[in-house]
Amino acid sequence: MHPINVLTSHAAPLDRPNVDTDQIIPKQFLKRIERTGYGDFLFYDWRRIQDGPDAGQPDRTFVLNKHHHKGAKILIAGKNFGCGSSREHAAWALTDFGFLSVIAPSFADIFFSNAGKNGMVLVRLSEADVQTLMQRSEKNPAHKITINLEAQTVTDDEGFSAHFDIDPFRKYCLLNGLDDIGLTLRHGSALDTYETKHDTEFWLKPKSASISGATS
Repeated sequence: MHPINVLTSHAAPLDRPNVDTDQIIPKQFLKRIERTGYGDFLFYDWRRIQDGPDAGQPDRTFVLNKHHHKGAKILIAGKNFGCGSSREHAAWALTDFGFLSVIAPSFADIFFSNAGKNGMVLVRLSEADVQTLMQRSEKNPAHKITINLEAQTVTDDEGFSAHFDIDPFRKYCLLNGLDDIGLTLRHGSALDTYETKHDTEFWLKPKSASISGATS
């Protein structure tokens, strides 16, 4: 997980509420054992035509298939983003595709936790502010948004400015690139010391005593 502080990028506007995890990454793609490779299946059903002679072909009207939104690191979405099942694969698919942040009025709780643990900055703004950024990105694909995690602000190149709240611990982890494993490894020296002491007291000494007793 990489540290993240200031992120500036154009955005992909997904003007849909209640985007659930089964649309973010459909269930048939959950069989992989790696955390990578899910980006190819992000919004799989929406990215492809479902019916007719062109079924299975890319749907050019879907936002992620429009060339001018390619490479966006910010996704703007409607309220209750990430609802549905608790699959962590949804966060993996978004990050593997290249998104580092999602801006929305609200998020499902479990998705919010999973995304943060995978290095994504989830920004809650008012519905009015989200719509402003959504409309500007739809009108001008080159529209740039800057998320400053340290300052907890969202600004753009047209004068927009808003503050967002974030849990201090989540903020600390994102700024320092710490997932659950990284948080544990900060105490590597103390863990090594404990393990050495444990081996000495509960393994080496009893074993020696047992051998000594058997030969006496």
